[in-house]
Amino acid sequence: MMGLFLINILLAAAWGAVTGSFSPLSLVFGFVLGAAVLYMIREQIGTGGYFVRSWRVFILVWTFIYELVLSAVRVAKIVCTPDLSTLQPGIIAYPLTVDRDFEITLLANLITLTPGTLTVDVSEDRKVLYVHCIDVPDPEATITDIREAFERKILEAFR
Repeated sequence: MMGLFLINILLAAAWGAVTGSFSPLSLVFGFVLGAAVLYMIREQIGTGGYFVRSWRVFILVWTFIYELVLSAVRVAKIVCTPDLSTLQPGIIAYPLTVDRDFEITLLANLITLTPGTLTVDVSEDRKVLYVHCIDVPDPEATITDIREAFERKILEAFR
């Protein structure tokens, strides 16, 4: 996967050299053009998995943007509510399925970047992620949301 991504970047740089323009738009176009070339010869060089993984990474990014907007609306509602006594902040212990450092770091960052949640710590054995939530009336529902929204998509994209 990483080798094909590097080849795709080199094809984009070659496109910039051929056209004489290294503007971001030209390089993005060269990257897309390089991906199209790799797609056309995927059976000869075995790049089919590259496109499947790229699609899954795109779905992960899209899911993050969706969750970001959803969480921003929830937090805005909380902020605009005059009565904050109904708020139930708390720290939940999220049991991890991911076990690689990259995956744990990515999950922790996605949680932290989502408004209303903050990754506090990872256990020593890397089995539990501690997450502070601005409002967590049902910890199990929050754990399920994180598992379905982020962790499952990370596993699909990077394994």
